[in-house]
Amino acid sequence: MNRRLSFSLILAAALSACARQPQLDDPVARGQRDFQGLGCIKCHQIGGEGHAWGPDLTLVGFRKQPAWLDLWLKNPHAWNAKTIMPNFNLRDDTRADLVAYLSAQKGQAWTVYPWRTAQAKALPSVERGKLIFNMAGCVACHGQDGFGGYPNNNVVGGLIPSLTNVSDGYGRADLHAKIQYGQISSPADPSKPKPLIYMPKWGDQLKPDEIDAVGDYLFSLKPKPAPGSAAASDDF
Repeated sequence: MNRRLSFSLILAAALSACARQPQLDDPVARGQRDFQGLGCIKCHQIGGEGHAWGPDLTLVGFRKQPAWLDLWLKNPHAWNAKTIMPNFNLRDDTRADLVAYLSAQKGQAWTVYPWRTAQAKALPSVERGKLIFNMAGCVACHGQDGFGGYPNNNVVGGLIPSLTNVSDGYGRADLHAKIQYGQISSPADPSKPKPLIYMPKWGDQLKPDEIDAVGDYLFSLKPKPAPGSAAASDDF
């Protein structure tokens, strides 16, 4: 192999390697680097990579506003005193890059959405709905098993309500529409900043049958009457 050909091969390999490196003038690339470097993947998953101790973040950019992400990363305990997420005391520029990276996460990291695999489609509707509820990140606001209690600013009671009795307030069609089209949270005090957490338009991410599965799961959360109670006893 002559020297010119060897140099050409080395140059091509170097250019290929450079092309694979994150462009560090891009805040999203810097945020991805910091997300990995700070060990965020030890608790969170994006696109199936990482660990599932905390909420899945593959759709976090769809369901959370950049302003909320910035406040959260600045001091998680100021938003939710009960959180186990540590305060990393991030520099402003590092936090801005992480916000850019997380805001860009709108499902593209999944090759196939977890609830669209053949195995997931074969699940009973309630179980598939629970899978969507957890993997899409609904659990991050509405809590495990829909118990609610997550803080939101400038809403009545200061908390996101429980979904365990959603079947008392919605019919199937109404609930489907609520999930599909979302809802902006109404401020408790119109003179103060609007709530930063709101129900996104899940119709942009979920198919009709997937929304129905989530609805089936939410309807299943209604507490069952205790055996022997009036509601549980037979009339004959």
